[in-house]
Amino acid sequence: MIIKVSRGVLLESKEFIQLRKKLNKTQIQMAQLLGTSIKAIHSYEQGWRRVPAHAERQLYFLAARKGDYRHRKPCWVIKKCPFEQKRRCPAWEFQAGRLCWFINGTICDGIVHKDWQEKIKICRSCEVFSSLF
Repeated sequence: MIIKVSRGVLLESKEFIQLRKKLNKTQIQMAQLLGTSIKAIHSYEQGWRRVPAHAERQLYFLAARKGDYRHRKPCWVIKKCPFEQKRRCPAWEFQAGRLCWFINGTICDGIVHKDWQEKIKICRSCEVFSSLF
């Protein structure tokens, strides 16, 4: 299943539904997986309520694990990061270049982003993130 990720900051209801389906979960199972209520899941899918950052991160992480991401190149190869930038980046330090979008404090576009919303906005337009879905 190919998931179209929006370029906006927020996880849209259609994306949430696609991610839930990619994970092959019912709404009840998704509520259990995210540690929330079934009413919250309904609200996310109807667009009545914003998906919290921690739930969005977990969804992306689990969806990425469903795919075969192990054969993909790490971010620093794809982005051609200079050694000095790599050396300061947590993705390099923890050898998590395929999950760089999940790790706070990475040095994408030469800067450390202050929070998840700012970071995921940049990641959504990055080929490392979009190649996972």
